[in-house]
Amino acid sequence: MSQKMNMTTKIMIWMGCGLVIGSLINAFASDIAFVQDYLVNGLFHVVGAIFISALKMLVVPLVTFSLICGVCGIGDVGILGRVGVKAFLLFMLTTALAITLAITVAVLVGPGEGFDMSSTAESTFVAQPAPPLTQVFIDLVPSNPVAAYAEGNMLQIIFFTILFAVCVLMIGERGKPIADGAERLNEVMMQVVNVVMHAAPIGVFALIAKTFSQQGLGMILPMISYFGVVAVVLILHATGTLMILLKLLGRVSPMMFLKKMRSVQIFAFSTSSSNATIPVTLRTTEKRLGVDNSTASFVVPFGATINMDGTAIMQGVATVFIANVYGIDLGIAGYLTVIGMAVLASIGTAGVPGVGLIMLAMVFNQVGLPVEGIALIMGVDRLLDMMRTAVNVTGDAAVTTIVARGEDKISMETFNDPVAGQVEEVHLPHQQPIKA
Repeated sequence: MSQKMNMTTKIMIWMGCGLVIGSLINAFASDIAFVQDYLVNGLFHVVGAIFISALKMLVVPLVTFSLICGVCGIGDVGILGRVGVKAFLLFMLTTALAITLAITVAVLVGPGEGFDMSSTAESTFVAQPAPPLTQVFIDLVPSNPVAAYAEGNMLQIIFFTILFAVCVLMIGERGKPIADGAERLNEVMMQVVNVVMHAAPIGVFALIAKTFSQQGLGMILPMISYFGVVAVVLILHATGTLMILLKLLGRVSPMMFLKKMRSVQIFAFSTSSSNATIPVTLRTTEKRLGVDNSTASFVVPFGATINMDGTAIMQGVATVFIANVYGIDLGIAGYLTVIGMAVLASIGTAGVPGVGLIMLAMVFNQVGLPVEGIALIMGVDRLLDMMRTAVNVTGDAAVTTIVARGEDKISMETFNDPVAGQVEEVHLPHQQPIKA
């Protein structure tokens, strides 16, 4: 029976168990020291942290070898530039559409109108300054590539790896053994991804159980209007806007795409990190959706770094919500400023931790909203962050598919095959597979 059950189903079952157990602990055992010490901050925390570390462990080597294969596979620097420009413009377009949708829905629904400020806990939010755009461009080039790899600075890693791979191409025949070696190492890393994915159901269970045992569903209640609008817009964008673009520009089946993306969305939801989900996104776009490595290896890490659809949606709704709470009328000009800021900020704050709240602080400063209002929405931000990340990775994969379709770098046979690239049982070489 377990062999017939695919990995996505297993992960969803374990995620559901984590949600139920976490919510029960929050409701009935939040004051029991034994449960908190040994279960929530013990077992759940340790298993979840190990799982996240295992995913992050894969990111840098996988992106490096995959990108070298991709650039050498393209074989033409001009085509690489074209793919980069297409991907960049599409990411900017999806971000602009996401925040426009968010502001439109939020203005229509009006979250925060009649909100009682006294009912929220007094808390403060100190905004971290965002780096100026000039510094972002300077930081693209690593002064020390080894430090960039050690710190996992994705933009610097992408820059150095592309430069390295282009130079491998430039030296011609002598560079071929390096490209072949990267190809083999990339295959090994894909197998490591397969092995780690077999621990995914347990890891996802631990992460979800810990989050809900600490946050609980009760945290949402005072903020239900804000939470509800963000959640609805996130779903509308992932299943509506992105799928329309996929159908019009990519000329592929949105239903098949969504079906194959489920496991990636669950990973993103449980980890709250686009970067940590890169190995799973890369594997899915290549093996499940049939995108050629030369396109996927470039567009997926690029998207995980600069694509902020989910964060842009949160900004749009949060701006309307806080404006309503404080009784400030932003007007059309204010909302247009928010849209422009969100699109620019998604480039400018790409590699900064806690990027969502930094970008929100920038937007609030620009349109004259009180930055301390961010403290109101921080309570439910953890749960929304999980949903935002799932939308971000959906956008990454959708843009990758559209670019690959335009460059004729996608196998439609693989894309249309419902079982293509499913995670198979892992067997050590000396073991024989167990017959069902």
